[in-house]
Amino acid sequence: MGCAAIFAIPVAGGGFFLSSWMLMMFWGMLAPRLGVPTLSYGDAMTVTIALWLVLAPLIVALRGARRSNRQG
Repeated sequence: MGCAAIFAIPVAGGGFFLSSWMLMMFWGMLAPRLGVPTLSYGDAMTVTIALWLVLAPLIVALRGARRSNRQG
């Protein structure tokens, strides 16, 4: 694991907050054109964590499937 593991959680946390902020900004630019309401930062955080909880296991599973196909 090494020293890189020490920084993994703070980096993931920073990535989460940055992703939420970017989602809020981009949604705010597109919402008036699409005729939908804008998102607050709290709503953007909820959407971001939902996406992370759905996509992270999927990515890990796909990565594991690729590795097992290469070995076998």
